[in-house]
Amino acid sequence: MQSLLLLAAVGLAAAETGIKGWLRYAPVPSANASSLPTNIISLNASSNGPVHAAAVELQNGVAGIFNHSLNVLYPTSYQLSNTGSSIVIGTVAEYANTFGGAPKIPQLEDDGYFLNTTGSSVQILGHNERGALYGAFQYLSMLAQGNFSEVAYASNPSAPIRWVNQWDNLDGSIERGFAGPSIFWANGTVKVNSLDRVTQYGRLLASIGVNGIIINNVNANASALTPQNIEGIGRIADTFRPYGVRVGLALNFASPSANLVYGNLSTFDPLDPRVIDWWQNVTDTIYATVPDMAGYLVKANSEGQPGPLTYNRTLAQGANLFANALQPHGGTLVFRAFVYDSVHLNESVWTEDRANAAVQFFTGLDGKFAENAVVQIKYGPIDFQVREPASPLFSYLQNTSTAIELQVTQEYLGQQCHLVYLPPLWKEILDFDMRTNHTKSLVRDIVTGKRFKRPLSGYAAVVNVGTNDTWLGSHLSMSNLYGYGRMAWDPTSDPQSILEDWVRLTFGFDPTVMSTITNMSMSSWPAYENYTGNLGIQTLTDILYTHFGPNPQSQDGNPWGQWTRADGHSIGMDRTVSNGTGFSGQYPAEVAAVYENISSTPDNLLLWFHHVNYTTPLKSGETVIQHFYNAHYEGSNTAQTYPTQWSALKGKVDAQRYNETLFRLTYQAGHSLVWRDAITNFYHNLSGIADTQKRVGNHPYRIEAESMNLTNYEPYTVSPFETASNFTAIVTSANATTGTASTMLNVQSGTYDVAVNYYDLYGGKAQYSLALNNKQIGAWTGNLEDVLGHTPSIYLDGHSAARITFRNVTIAKGDVLKITGKADGVEPAPLDYISVLPLGVVD
Repeated sequence: MQSLLLLAAVGLAAAETGIKGWLRYAPVPSANASSLPTNIISLNASSNGPVHAAAVELQNGVAGIFNHSLNVLYPTSYQLSNTGSSIVIGTVAEYANTFGGAPKIPQLEDDGYFLNTTGSSVQILGHNERGALYGAFQYLSMLAQGNFSEVAYASNPSAPIRWVNQWDNLDGSIERGFAGPSIFWANGTVKVNSLDRVTQYGRLLASIGVNGIIINNVNANASALTPQNIEGIGRIADTFRPYGVRVGLALNFASPSANLVYGNLSTFDPLDPRVIDWWQNVTDTIYATVPDMAGYLVKANSEGQPGPLTYNRTLAQGANLFANALQPHGGTLVFRAFVYDSVHLNESVWTEDRANAAVQFFTGLDGKFAENAVVQIKYGPIDFQVREPASPLFSYLQNTSTAIELQVTQEYLGQQCHLVYLPPLWKEILDFDMRTNHTKSLVRDIVTGKRFKRPLSGYAAVVNVGTNDTWLGSHLSMSNLYGYGRMAWDPTSDPQSILEDWVRLTFGFDPTVMSTITNMSMSSWPAYENYTGNLGIQTLTDILYTHFGPNPQSQDGNPWGQWTRADGHSIGMDRTVSNGTGFSGQYPAEVAAVYENISSTPDNLLLWFHHVNYTTPLKSGETVIQHFYNAHYEGSNTAQTYPTQWSALKGKVDAQRYNETLFRLTYQAGHSLVWRDAITNFYHNLSGIADTQKRVGNHPYRIEAESMNLTNYEPYTVSPFETASNFTAIVTSANATTGTASTMLNVQSGTYDVAVNYYDLYGGKAQYSLALNNKQIGAWTGNLEDVLGHTPSIYLDGHSAARITFRNVTIAKGDVLKITGKADGVEPAPLDYISVLPLGVVD
């Protein structure tokens, strides 16, 4: 096919909701339909299977990209003479059966495909039907990006398991979901209405090579196994099947004793014959409805979940209970390695450490799991933190199949309210060399089965899409789902190249759009790390509540094990063998030696492995505490640029996605300041060490709300203290609905930005207005819980803290600025401070 050079930009389309994701198939500038083959030949191996879906996808994609219709021909409706200019889609075997011989192509593995555009016809041939579908999506991706070059190559996935995990509850809620309720479940059962959203999700997953999905929460409800729900699971499986996405189910280990229709037992002991029979019966029943079910996912003996340890059985014995039931059906048992004791961990014991748990719990079990069992390991030893070292369990389990668990849903990382592009984080983990037995042992080679020769290995990602048209709650967050699929297919892929493909597919070809989104996204993980928690101290969020806003003191003084062990003089976990918890010794010798020694430990993991004084110098020359101050200001400064960068895209991105994204980036810029101030104030207060640049606690443009003239407002001491400027906010007085706070401005006459920091609580929608000399500047409603999707808060804290800014306000010295707040529900129109800012200044 001809190669076309794209120079023009695509004209703006009508407003888009985001529901099409990267499968927009928007018209491509300079696309020439005359260079296309004249039809599509679908070599169906099964009715309504992935090859049929691929043919339909090709037809729709070409129509959108070229504004040209191609007919789909089937083996019974064409003659061999019609193939001179065709897109031929099918399996290699069906091609050979139809045309009397197999084509000469490179070796294909399961799900692999061969794409050939070098002649007048296009060949898209899969090792199986899924492979053909993946090849079709890749061909359409090329066309949609304006790439009409001639290619002939084979592509095989890096691993057989490329799954997503949905943490959907049966009532329709989603644990750590930030984009509305479930597309699968409602009111305790599978949704009885249309499954159109499931079809659309299947297309998105297939287009990035995902071949399996767990459709319910790992904190599983035994009611998922009722006959009504099994029938519903069958309907979901039917909906996904054309896209090659096999359905799996998360199980509650104690289901046999949950009084279900299969018979209530008094035990769930995995070695009890009655329990074994119970699970075999359930499994046989499910496979009668879903004969191609992918398998089970089990979370056991973690965070209060039941499991085999209840009966002094090993984790392997617990996993094998399910693996053995699945084995006759060809199913896979995935057993989460997220196992730790959250009851008995004691921070006062210097050697105790939650990070040790995975290896400790799996010690002695390597090689004792069934062949169809896979241990799913979170990328780090704790819990999806902004930075962790790679879990040593990847190296420890050399005779056991493993999969890496990533998280697309940004649980600890801004909950889709903050832009954080995650593939660079994943790439760092996947490229890490464990040096097992003094041999190159990249994590990516371990989880693909290459290093230890394990054929059943791969990837899982917690995704948690919801009914929101953006799927994840934010247009830009979809780059993480796209990036996950691309990296699971080929973990050597470059995150920036993946991102650029996604931008072209999602937003088009404008070079300013490309450079802006690329620059913001590639800077976003470092920026978020800087303003939330650096040097390996973890994400300093509230681990006891919503995992969203800042609360560093919540890390310590509890049995959850995400400790910082910070005091007035020092900070960090001592995880050395010589003097600490011994965690560093869980790694192979070469890696352990690096982390054991403070001089060889990289700065970005210093506080993960070592407990040091605040005045300890880093390799950069900064002290630990000064780095904290500098990094938090640097990170929030980067976030301040995002709304400005995005604003340059007005008119280049459709209005709906432009406005919705600008709103989130503006929110992030304001919330990053909440993070910056909370963390720097907390450690300044704890250490007593001043910021050498005199920024921390010094805000010359702020007017504290409690210092203003108050009517029906009263001061309120905020907890945690660091999430309010000067530790104090104001709330409407008891029995008062409306309050005012006013002040005379002692500034030089000129043009200013006026920022208001307030709190937006769940359970009320307070109304605010801002006036200058009784003339309204602007008004807003405290309804962020409805428009952002993050886990809301009912308190004045770092989760509910927010900022709104009114630009280019003309102010004369002596003018009176007044805020009026009208309480609603539990929300007492809380205010923290006002900043009157010279243009271009952020306090």
